[in-house]
Amino acid sequence: MPKVRHYADLVTVLSGLSWLVVYWSISLTAQVGSIEPTLAALLMLGALVLVSFVHRPIRVLLRRYHVRKRRTEMWMHILALPLTLAFFFGIVIESMLAPLNGPQKMLLFNVFATAGWLVFVVTVLIKLAIHQLRRRNSGNGKAEG
Repeated sequence: MPKVRHYADLVTVLSGLSWLVVYWSISLTAQVGSIEPTLAALLMLGALVLVSFVHRPIRVLLRRYHVRKRRTEMWMHILALPLTLAFFFGIVIESMLAPLNGPQKMLLFNVFATAGWLVFVVTVLIKLAIHQLRRRNSGNGKAEG
């Protein structure tokens, strides 16, 4: 079970990273004025989804462990909280400094989403370390007793 949990964590982290690439490509598209970055990011995302549905070992492995909990945590870190924070800070910046245009608001959201994803990755790594320590301690306790 722990190996499957690690795969689910890895898939969720990579999923969050792929969505961040899409978010940043939208900002890059607005900055450059060309749609190619967003199309490339969506093509990459589509290829990842296709591989995850077609590649049988990955599909069988992930079916054993429910990834829903991890995905929900990831979405909370890269979408729900950053949207709320970007909305709040956007209002504060517009009222105190200057009005923000669309690309600046998207950049604000991207910064918060990237920070949220990094917090999610650190959380997953801390959980992994805790599971490793518990497994090591429970293994030592059985050998002594």
